[in-house]
Amino acid sequence: MLKWLWLSLLAIILDQGSKLAVDNSMRLYESIPVMPYFNLTYVHNPGAAFSFLSEAGGWQRWFFAGLALVISVGITVWLSRLKKHETLLAVALALVLGGAIGNLIDRLLYGYVIDFLDVYYNSWHWPAFNIADSAITLGVILMLAESFGFGQSRHADYA
Repeated sequence: MLKWLWLSLLAIILDQGSKLAVDNSMRLYESIPVMPYFNLTYVHNPGAAFSFLSEAGGWQRWFFAGLALVISVGITVWLSRLKKHETLLAVALALVLGGAIGNLIDRLLYGYVIDFLDVYYNSWHWPAFNIADSAITLGVILMLAESFGFGQSRHADYA
């Protein structure tokens, strides 16, 4: 099922391209209203999801980079061992892999992840995120759906 790596590559290209566009056209902390409840807001996140460990003093850069590398290798091995009928799981893993590598590139190059998608309601803002985070989230949702039987053929041979 390594044929799904094109989806990982697409996620990486979209993620890195959008981050370069934001970095080259916006100032840090600049916010551009796009539509109600959605802004483009340029921020740096040296931590993990929801800025977890963002104030940890720098060691978290290498911790999260190493973790992403180990997870990426594990996902690639898992993907290579999937059966032909496990298409939904292959798509899910490819999206998670692409997202993990997209954010890994940022950590290695800059020491932080570029985030810019800002969803809000009134004065409450969801933590800013990026295309890589979206790919990871969609991949996890698809993995959960697959674990509940979605995308599985009733006649598939599971032996």
